[in-house]
Order: sequence, then C-alpha cells, then structure tokens
Amino acid sequence: MRWEDWKPFYTRIVREMGYSVEEDRKAAELLRALLLEGDEYILRDELAAVVGRKVYVFGAGPSLENALREGDFSDGTLIAADGATSALLAAGLVPDIIVTDLDGRISDIKLANDRGAFLAVHAHGDNVKKISVYVPMFSRILGTCQTEPLDVVYNFGGFTDGDRAAFLAEELGAREITLVGFDFGTVVGRWSKPRLKEHSPVWESKRKKFEFAKELLDWLEKNGRARITRFRPDP
Repeated sequence: MRWEDWKPFYTRIVREMGYSVEEDRKAAELLRALLLEGDEYILRDELAAVVGRKVYVFGAGPSLENALREGDFSDGTLIAADGATSALLAAGLVPDIIVTDLDGRISDIKLANDRGAFLAVHAHGDNVKKISVYVPMFSRILGTCQTEPLDVVYNFGGFTDGDRAAFLAEELGAREITLVGFDFGTVVGRWSKPRLKEHSPVWESKRKKFEFAKELLDWLEKNGRARITRFRPDP
C-alpha cells in the first residue's frame, strides 16, 4: 500500500479513534533515532529475503489455540501479530517475524527475537515510552509507522498488528497469505494483552479497531497481489 492509498484510511482512523498525528510523527522520529543509534535496524529488502511465497499470519483471536493444535504450518513463513507470539511459543513454534507495537508480552517477544525472529516494531503516539525502553533490548528490527515514512522507518499500510502483518507479507512478496486466529467477533483472545488471563468480552475501542482491521484486509484482498485465505479450525 502506497502512502497515497493509506492516507485516507489514516485520516479516518485518527479522527474516529481520537489520535494525534503530531504524536504519531514524534513516535516515528524517536523510533528512527533509536534504530540508527543502536545500529540494529534492518531494511525492507533484508526482511524480504526471509519471506517465502506462502505466509501464515497469526492473530491473537480466541480460535488461535485450536488452530495451533490442529494446523501444520511447516510449509510457510510464520508472522506473528504481537501477543500471538506467546501462543506460538507455547505450541513449540518460533515465528520468523513478529509485528508488534510492543503491547504483547515483552519477555516472549524478546525470547523469540533471541531465537532468531525478526521484529517489525511499530511507532504510534501511545507507545513512545515503550519504544524508549524496549527497542534498545532487541536486535534485527524493521521500523514501521502510521504517518509519512522516514528513511529507515517504513509505512506499508495497516492499522492493528494483525492486518499490518498481512500488509507486510504482501509488501515483502508473499503470494499466498493465510490468516490464522483472526476472529473479529465479540470476544478478545487472551493473548491480545498481557493483563488478560482468559478470553474477554470485546471493549469499545477494540471493537472499532476490529472494524478498521476487517476493512483494511478486505481492501488488501481486492487490491493486493497475494491470495488471502483464512484458516478455520474445528470448534
């Protein structure tokens, strides 16, 4: 997704979610500075070399647990959306890439990073403190933002970690993207936030995020090159 295509979505998201464009820009600039200072950043083409034609993108929906128990994902690249990393590790899988705004369980993200996972760390106005604290802990980081892209901080489109992971897969050359654990229902998976001990009823801001994520994935399905499918485990 080009910036010109993303900007109308972003303008609506900022308006409806009450975000600050200026704070988003400051977060992107901070992420850029930290990446350059630590010299642990990677560029788009370096991460593209990791992605195969077939990609599984794992969201943190309630169906993820059954999917990991039933599915065989050995024939593709594994991209985890933030908190889904914890579920993959519990199932004995290390994601190839983690897409995160640092809202998931940091100890698990660090463990996966130490075991070889690349990180796509996202900057927005609400996670400036987390960027400052956690980015220096990690290695092999691709920086992303939701405002205008900077030289080493990219914007490939997408809003939540899950749909942003799908846009990343598309950008990096995937030809088949299978969405796993993408439910968008009335229940939030327990891996979505470290504070959740069990699946929980969806709250209002999360419901709005689900709506944007669904809309963006529909856009990607119609306008992207990759074929998008959804993994449906048995109940």
